[in-house]
Parts: sequence; C-alpha cells; structure tokens
Amino acid sequence: MGSASCISVTNMSKRNYSRFAYLIGCVAFCFALLADAQVRPEDEVLERVRFEQHLDAALPLDAVFTDHDGQQVELGHYFGERAVIIVPIYYNCPMLCGLIINGLLDSLKQVTFNPGEDFEVVVVSFDPTETPELAAANRNAFLAEYDRPGTEDGIHFLVGEEREVRRLTDTIGFQYEWVDELNDYAHASGVVLCTADGRTSRYFFGIMYAPRDMRLGLVEASENQIGTAVDRIMLFCYMYDPASGTYGLLIHRVVNTAAATTALVLGSFLFVMLRAEKRQISSNSGHSS
Repeated sequence: MGSASCISVTNMSKRNYSRFAYLIGCVAFCFALLADAQVRPEDEVLERVRFEQHLDAALPLDAVFTDHDGQQVELGHYFGERAVIIVPIYYNCPMLCGLIINGLLDSLKQVTFNPGEDFEVVVVSFDPTETPELAAANRNAFLAEYDRPGTEDGIHFLVGEEREVRRLTDTIGFQYEWVDELNDYAHASGVVLCTADGRTSRYFFGIMYAPRDMRLGLVEASENQIGTAVDRIMLFCYMYDPASGTYGLLIHRVVNTAAATTALVLGSFLFVMLRAEKRQISSNSGHSS
C-alpha cells in the first residue's frame, strides 16, 4: 500500500509540474507577442495619428485646391453663407475612408437639412497624388447613394497639393502619415463642422455620426440660421461634449425647465381659479342686494 501511495503522489507531482510548465510557457508566449507588438513601427505611427480638437480655429480660406471638375478653387469659396462639413479622407483608401463616407451618408439621410441650401459638404483628399477624375468618380458614387435630387451643388470633392492640404489638416487637428510597411496611410477618422465664416465648430469622431448630433451640430454651426424652435429647445437641453464629440443631455436644465413650466401652469391655474371665485362672490353679492 505504501509503495502504491508513493507512486501515486509522484505521478501527481509530475502532472502538476507539467501543467505549471505549460502555464509558464503560455504566459511567456503572450509576453513575447506583446513585446513584438510594441515594437511594430505601424503601431508607433498609430500613436501619432490623432484627431485633436482645435475648436474655433480659423481655417486657411485662401488654401487652393482642385475640385471634381478640375477647376482650381480656394477653400473660402465654400464659405460665407452656410455651415460647412469638412471630411478629410483619401479616395483610394482600402477601408477606413469608405466607412467614414458611409457613416456620413447614413447620418445625412436622416437629417432633413439639404446640402446647397442649409449647409455644404466639402470632402478633401489628403493624398497629393490623387486626381480630380478620382474625386469626380467618388462624388458621383456619393450622390447616387445619397439620392436626394437638388443637393448636387452643395457637395464638393477636392484634391490638392501637400502643402495646401497640410495647411487645412494642421488647422483642424487632423493627423496622418504614410507607412511604408503597410504601403498605406495611417490616419484618424471623423468630420468637422465649421461656421459660415470659416471657424471650426464641432468635431464628430469615428465612423458613425448620430443624426441628432449632426442636426444639432449644424444648427449650432449655422448660428441658428437653420432649424426650428424645437432645435433651439434641444440645444438648450443638450450640450456638446468635446471629450466624446457628442451631445449629452443636461439633466439639470431639463429639471429646471420642467420645474419652471410646472410652476407657470400651477400659477396660471390658481390665477384663473381666484378670478372665477371673485366673480362668483361678486355675482352672489349682487343677487343678495
């Protein structure tokens, strides 16, 4: 019995040791992967390509680009009357830029404001090798998907030389960098809403832009030149959060507004009731005499 017991304990120890060694091996492998990931040059680039909010920054309206028709135009050509959505992408992007455009399309389809009437859309390629023909092809695809007749004059796709593009992207805080290892650009994602006089107003990051946020952002960027009374009430109850690039409900404003409304309704009700009571008393007094 004693010998059998000894063999059992020894086998158990061997099994535990094997499991322990396997666990140590897995941990070491994971650390090796992490260490390898930390030194990959493309990941170092991703740390550098950010989208910083430069709120109220004055855009370089004299920067010169080439539009989808092959005409040279200053950025300021699209400003002066309406709010402008700036979309920094490049047309040959294999994935991310298409998602940005699709996100913008999904949002604008649910917003009743119209490009060319209420705001402008200006898509700018940051790849200096891209051509007006490529811009035109991407614009045509955008218009076909948007499918809102009469908005063509408010949607513009541009290309430009690197110096002019950098003037714009540096101003709005958009960073991008070519990565040889990827044979592609690393870049941030998002759109910028600007005022009619050419200043940054609101930033929406990522690839999806809530229609409510887009509508409120356009109302603010237009300085209440578009939108309804309901939009202005919404802006009173919601405030833009620069950290998240979204609008959040200001609960204390809602509570205060509700309390004020309740007090007004109660006060009006009491006023009406008191007047009715005074009339009743006066009527009774007249009958008594």
